[in-house]
Amino acid sequence: MIARTSLSRGITAHRLCKNVTLYLNELASPGARVQSQTPEDHKPLMLMLPWLGSRPQAVTKYCEIYFRTGFDVLVVESEVKDFLWPRWGLDRGKTLLELLQSERFMSRPLLIHAFSIGGYTFAQLLVRISQDKQQYQAVTNRIKGQVYDSLVVGSLEHMATGLAKTLYPRWERLIKQASMLYFCIFKRQTVDYFNTGIDAFYNTPVKAPALIFFCENDLLSHAPSVEKLVDYWQNRGMDVTTKKWEVSTHAGHLRRHPQEYLSTLNAFLHSLHIVPLKAKM
Repeated sequence: MIARTSLSRGITAHRLCKNVTLYLNELASPGARVQSQTPEDHKPLMLMLPWLGSRPQAVTKYCEIYFRTGFDVLVVESEVKDFLWPRWGLDRGKTLLELLQSERFMSRPLLIHAFSIGGYTFAQLLVRISQDKQQYQAVTNRIKGQVYDSLVVGSLEHMATGLAKTLYPRWERLIKQASMLYFCIFKRQTVDYFNTGIDAFYNTPVKAPALIFFCENDLLSHAPSVEKLVDYWQNRGMDVTTKKWEVSTHAGHLRRHPQEYLSTLNAFLHSLHIVPLKAKM
């Protein structure tokens, strides 16, 4: 959750439930008169899914991008337990879908921005949607764009490495070995669910345009696997834009390459025709 002291003027935070916070944006600028013409129940909503263990100050920088362009932001933080025992993650996914279908949000266009393991959290939503496409069709139709930053993709070993680096980097080798053993022992409760989530992500019912940020030196986000996903989506007729760097930082592309990151994201947002403001990012 973003610290209240770091909130911009005109932004108010509302804790909806555990790990879910809504940031309402009442910002107005001389160049943003169009905002007043957008009914509140049709104002775009950013669903932000940060990386595991993300610091509030880091998440704030991304939220500010969307605050300046007129979005409200719904931040859903991931938890280790939802990854280690995916059935809990599926339950959380169902709860989040119910929230997005509630009267407060049911008419609002949605944009997804998921970082690292946040992509796994979104995959849990996709599993739920795939299980009952008719029930969640309205949510699917409201998603107008998808942004993925440093997706944790590749082998099971990549997942274990990501978990170790995120939780206890000083004990990375030990945690990685313990994670692989855990996945082996509880294959039916973990790996089988992971494979279902991967399938739901590849064959996503969400056909909205996607933007993917990644780099070649990311040990957690296997570049060839990301490119394989991009090819698969494009062959299915999806509009996919990518921004790849030879050298960058996992979930840190904005910090490492700020101008390229912002210009790419800005162009993508405007191509969706849902950006309510003409404010400069």
